[in-house]
Amino acid sequence: MPRILTIANQKGGVGKTTTAVNLAASLAASERRTLLVDIDPQGNAGSAVGVARDEVEGQSLYEVLLDGRPVSEVVRSTELKFLDLVPASRHLVGAELELAGTERRESRLREALREVQREYEWIVIDCPPSLGLLTLNGLVAAQGVLIPIQCEYFALEGLADVLRTIDLVREGPNPRLHVDGIVLTMYAQNNLATQVTDEIRSHFKKEVFQTVIPRNVRLSESPSHGKPVLLYDVASKGCQSYLALAREVVKRAEKLGRAA
Repeated sequence: MPRILTIANQKGGVGKTTTAVNLAASLAASERRTLLVDIDPQGNAGSAVGVARDEVEGQSLYEVLLDGRPVSEVVRSTELKFLDLVPASRHLVGAELELAGTERRESRLREALREVQREYEWIVIDCPPSLGLLTLNGLVAAQGVLIPIQCEYFALEGLADVLRTIDLVREGPNPRLHVDGIVLTMYAQNNLATQVTDEIRSHFKKEVFQTVIPRNVRLSESPSHGKPVLLYDVASKGCQSYLALAREVVKRAEKLGRAA
């Protein structure tokens, strides 16, 4: 069975999609069969691995969630041998309203992934920057949540909302859900970033990963070329940071497996 990991934060601009894409790519680079699932209507995770949103009309996660289409029929391969993608399409914009009146609306993704989960070691889910029904589907489908936090003043405010939502999901539709960790992103060498980092680590000693993702030009450029950073500039600080994060994520997952 794979480790299903949802990348979630209701704040935009915290490096959520960058983390989902490059963590999934780093896991795949270590020859772990990985599926990246894009449930953000913006479709940025797909375009960051070379699959544009306009290319997937009729063959996207929308058809899986709303029409009951098998996931295996919409999976796309990527440049990385061990990385596949379930893409988002523009129709996901209205999916939350369409799902609202349906049965099992919060567990559609979990049920859909059962068809393919034995084919993968890792499934990484990229959520929209909100705590709506699509993100809820991501949380209900997962065993773990990874929360990216930008090293800025309001970081802890947004984190509290995410943790409350995770607690509600754990008390309801997904008791197995676990916070796998908090990753600090867009770190710059200045006093504010240092203060925010110290404060977050003091509040969440065990949850915060040791790896910190820096602000990095190559990391910012790679999506415009339709590539994860390890295919764009493997020597960059951004790439090396995500490779290190992937190693930490795997170690934590192994510890959780032994504890279970």
